Amino acid sequence: MNRLVTRMQALAAKKEKALVIYVTAGDPSLTETPSLLAEIARGGADVIELGVPWSDPSADGVVIQHAMERALSTGGAGHDTIGKTLDVVRALRKESDVPVVLFGYFNPLLQRGLGRVADEARDAGIDGVLVVDLPPEESLELDGELARVGLSRVPLLAPTTTPERARNIVERASGFAYYVALTGITGAGHLDVADVGRRTAALRPSLGALPLAVGFGVREPASARALAPHCDAVVVGTALVQAIADAPDAAARRKAAYERVRALKDALLS
Repeated sequence: MNRLVTRMQALAAKKEKALVIYVTAGDPSLTETPSLLAEIARGGADVIELGVPWSDPSADGVVIQHAMERALSTGGAGHDTIGKTLDVVRALRKESDVPVVLFGYFNPLLQRGLGRVADEARDAGIDGVLVVDLPPEESLELDGELARVGLSRVPLLAPTTTPERARNIVERASGFAYYVALTGITGAGHLDVADVGRRTAALRPSLGALPLAVGFGVREPASARALAPHCDAVVVGTALVQAIADAPDAAARRKAAYERVRALKDALLS
């Protein structure tokens, strides 16, 4: 089993909720990203979703779009976004074994070659892959390549997902399933915890033993704490990406990353 599966099982055994944190590789620079990731792990993140910069992030809101623009324009990811993102993970692995999920869109993976991506991701220290725009009906080839090298494929579930479709979506999944709490793009809308609770309860029987993470719209510790009874993991992305963007220098960015993550993890432990 890989780090992601092992971590989720260990947390479940302790009845502890996982904290999943998203950041974009190369924002504000590729050289700075590994140290930010290390602070995020030190702050208490159980899993990191590392976004591959992409020029058409259709599922992301303006905050993450801007993060990807910065990554693509500052001499960061530029060309070979996947290769440079994997270099970030190699650097992180020198100081942390936090599970990392490669988070992105299908086009860059397809261009590079799915088998090649799977091999390189495993060798770099990736534990799972989440592809935002790849429906399960089209994911058989990628799922096979990931399974071949022992990596998890993390699926997405939506408020509109029926229990029957959820069973099909998670059939070849492992690690966790990511429930998108809001329809629309990342960082948008108001989080209705009661509605999330009703919908996740309806989906639970379709997931078997697969842990369920909830994200989109989680901005502060209070939201994370409120969601915790309805899931196995809480995902936070936009709020942390914005905090990093607002910080004036590298030291302040590391401090903001650590403190924001620590507050979120403390909320899940309280």
